[in-house]
Amino acid sequence: MLKNLQAAQKGPAARRRPLAAREAYSLYVERAAEGANGTGRAGVAVGSDAAAAITRDRVLIEFSVPEASLEHLRLVARAGARAVIGTTGFTGPQREEIRELARRAPILLSPNMSVAVNLAFTLLATMAKVLGDDYDVEIMETHHRFKKDAPSGTALRMAEVVAEALGRDLGQVAVHGRQGFPGERPKHEIGILSVRSGDVVGEHIASFGTLGERLELIHRAHSRDTFARGALRAARFVAGCPPGLYSMQNVLGLA
Repeated sequence: MLKNLQAAQKGPAARRRPLAAREAYSLYVERAAEGANGTGRAGVAVGSDAAAAITRDRVLIEFSVPEASLEHLRLVARAGARAVIGTTGFTGPQREEIRELARRAPILLSPNMSVAVNLAFTLLATMAKVLGDDYDVEIMETHHRFKKDAPSGTALRMAEVVAEALGRDLGQVAVHGRQGFPGERPKHEIGILSVRSGDVVGEHIASFGTLGERLELIHRAHSRDTFARGALRAARFVAGCPPGLYSMQNVLGLA
């Protein structure tokens, strides 16, 4: 499958990836070329023609930036291929275009490919429903200094899950940080705080606090390998799906 994916990750669109992603990709190509034992070539094709690589029944796995991912998803829909997208930062209109493209090809879109994070989404919904409006909800995320979008797609999805469970409109109740003299915290507010520091792979904390106690759900990614394993699991799932828009919740049987 990796042979099927390489060409789509090169060229102008790929050069718009964040620095950390480019470094990781360069390391992968170097190791693939050397082979598993460091003595031979692995036979992985690397090129700049995405259209040549994205052909019928192949699976595109992409973690890049919204513009590049949309370019490749259009090719996926045109060719009758399949896609697993871990890119974050899509705008509303871009998400709408992805939904339209998913009518023509199976597309799995997830802000986080970690199995544990996707289980956390389900747990958050339960926590929010049980704790209800008496608990203040704050979501904090920390990532490496190279991350372009804020808040992270995972933090946004956490906030969406909580808002849906509590019957709130996230667009009306979300607060992205505080400063000055904002006054007493409104009861239905959902706080979202982003921190950028060093080489942190990813940390997310969802806090439910009330007078006398606080409950926190914490996920820390120690290595990007966890995202790669989740993406491969997603690719195996989407390979057998009809056109449609899927998520890791579908992969794990949680949807």
